[in-house]
Amino acid sequence: MCLAVPGKILDIQGDDPLFRTGRVSFGGVIKQVSLSCVPEARIDDYVLVHVGMALSVVDEAEAAEVFGYLKAMGDLEEFEPGKPGAGPGP
Repeated sequence: MCLAVPGKILDIQGDDPLFRTGRVSFGGVIKQVSLSCVPEARIDDYVLVHVGMALSVVDEAEAAEVFGYLKAMGDLEEFEPGKPGAGPGP
């Protein structure tokens, strides 16, 4: 199943809207994400991310709710620090 996972933007690189990227935290696991689909996104915003691409900006309450559902379903293994594929931590 393909899901978009909420994460918090920590910083943004690039000025060109088509090539902007950001470091996004998914419960402590940091990943580089394309922000080209969300030109309105700013540092500290929450975004829904699918396959390395931020698809939409969401508020913190919605991000927490989605993250809770995914955790309950057991679909967050790749975002747990220390798991294979999790990427570097903070």
